[in-house]
Amino acid sequence: MSIISENLKKIKPSPTIVVTQKARELRAAGKDVIGLGAGEPDFDTPDNIKNAAIKAIRRGDTKYTAVDGTLALKKAIIRKFKRENKLNFSQDQITVGTGGKQVLYNTFMATLNKGDEVIIPAPFWVSYPDMVLLAGGKPKIIKCSEKEGFKLTAKKLKKAITKKTKWLILNSPSNPTGLGYTKKEIQDLAKVLIRNKKVYILSDDIYEHVRYDNFNFFTIAQFSKLKERTLTLNGVSKSYAMTGWRIGYAAGPRDIIKAIRKIQSQSTSNPSSISQAAAVEALNGKQGFIKKRANAFRQRRNFVVKSLNNIKGITCLTPNGAFYVFPSCKGLLNKQTKLKTDTDFVQKLLEKSNVAVVQGSAFGLNGYFRISYATSMNNLKKAMGRIKSFCESLE
Repeated sequence: MSIISENLKKIKPSPTIVVTQKARELRAAGKDVIGLGAGEPDFDTPDNIKNAAIKAIRRGDTKYTAVDGTLALKKAIIRKFKRENKLNFSQDQITVGTGGKQVLYNTFMATLNKGDEVIIPAPFWVSYPDMVLLAGGKPKIIKCSEKEGFKLTAKKLKKAITKKTKWLILNSPSNPTGLGYTKKEIQDLAKVLIRNKKVYILSDDIYEHVRYDNFNFFTIAQFSKLKERTLTLNGVSKSYAMTGWRIGYAAGPRDIIKAIRKIQSQSTSNPSSISQAAAVEALNGKQGFIKKRANAFRQRRNFVVKSLNNIKGITCLTPNGAFYVFPSCKGLLNKQTKLKTDTDFVQKLLEKSNVAVVQGSAFGLNGYFRISYATSMNNLKKAMGRIKSFCESLE
């Protein structure tokens, strides 16, 4: 009899982490590998945020804090939501976790019963379905085509909702596509959800500030009729280049926040006190650098999209947010190339050209692959050259 939980057999390791680790191992072995798998800004954490952490250490803020976040950080989060999203919350509607990932996991553990359905539009962030499975729920994957901008439509949402539906996950701008929902598109979804009063919405807004081309960010909790059924997730990892600090947060219904607190009290307890002090400064401090960094990402996006669309067999939509593109490699999956799947494509690309990307099937949609352009322009130029040479070698 195995010591390993049956529950664990339902899930797999995160594909993006697997790819990133493989790239590290190959580089350690002397290979000139360019890793385009990690969703991590290559910018450093701003100095004012670092200095806030140093000050916190020196004044002795090194003890346990409240389980789900310090009062100072909760106040900063409340101000953020009011300032940027015109949303009002109280302290008992805020939870802080060790990264947005933990907040998501806690949410599903705290709310899902066996058989509860969670609607997940595909392509999706790789961890959503596995988190739902671990919590005893049932992921209901709704495939969203390239023609639909990889986004869920009101018609598909209406059809997907059943008596067992508990949550809908919305991620805008999206990982892996980088495409965001317009206010009109969210409004159309909201009309369906207003009529289905038992469905809760988890709005993953982690890429809120990484957006381009005058894309206007809008979050579904801004519809007052849905605010009491929406958990709005965010964090400091992407916008403030604080991935390693591990601070995520959410705002929403008091009963859900209370349940999350209970889960966290029996698992990790509070996030790092020093990271929380740094996050206070991130949210309260100067914000101007965010737009400057987004402009740098936009330049990289333009280069990558143009380069990919100049490769025979590859097509790529232009995203309006995040730092990913989700190109199609369907034109290269045939008898001539001997590549049958997107997994074949990315494995051969890594083997032959030392470029690490993630297969689209990991995100729930076959025939695509994800590139993270959160790396230097120099790396991107080399990578695009290698991808082009690799694709041409298949002809």
